Amino acid sequence: MNCRIYIFSILFLGLSLTLHAQREDAGNYEYDREVLFGINKNTNGGLIGGFSFKMAQRLDDSQFQFFGLDLANVKNPKEVRYNTILGNSFIFGKSNYLYSIRPYYGRELIVFKKAPQQGVQVSVLGAVGPTVGVVAPYIIEYAVNRLETVREQYNPEVHQSRFNVLGPGRIFEGIGQSEFAFGGNAKAALFFEFGVFRTNVTGLELGYQLEGFTREIPLMPTVENRQLFQSVYFTFFYGFRK
Repeated sequence: MNCRIYIFSILFLGLSLTLHAQREDAGNYEYDREVLFGINKNTNGGLIGGFSFKMAQRLDDSQFQFFGLDLANVKNPKEVRYNTILGNSFIFGKSNYLYSIRPYYGRELIVFKKAPQQGVQVSVLGAVGPTVGVVAPYIIEYAVNRLETVREQYNPEVHQSRFNVLGPGRIFEGIGQSEFAFGGNAKAALFFEFGVFRTNVTGLELGYQLEGFTREIPLMPTVENRQLFQSVYFTFFYGFRK
């Protein structure tokens, strides 16, 4: 249901901005390079799905090539947060985090240009690249009895009662026990640039992301796990161009 809402929202916003971009005042708004920084939200992530960095260079009047890097926290869609008696929250059944590091190369085609300090510029883009996944253990604090607690990776055979969980581990706890998973990623998107200054970029990228690994990633051992992840996303970008 959430995925459908994202898709309908993207289609509606894309149509609205495209119609707005078709203006007679679209004129010279040339630039050769741009550097962008972004914050991502996607259907496989939390409140903030990740962060992005992108560098683009002009190839001709309407086409750019770009190199980028995405850092994302990938979640299982069946993850549910619960509150503990201490007031903090945890995800019961989760045994690992998945942090994706995605370098990529892509091409961007400008469909509608904008006039300086006016309108919206609309582009379509596609990109592919390798993925390095960092699979880090999800640590919980678990009450063995009234007097003893342990801090260890969630194990469904040992930690059978969610009411005995006192909270998650400390930030980056267990990161030294991480494993690596390797794969690839690809995405296709629309980019809407609506900055009002020639040298600054403010824009929104709306698209579809596909990512696969050479093995299944055990995020939650008691439910179906995957080696292929797909999501709908949007990334808000801000940057500079010249």
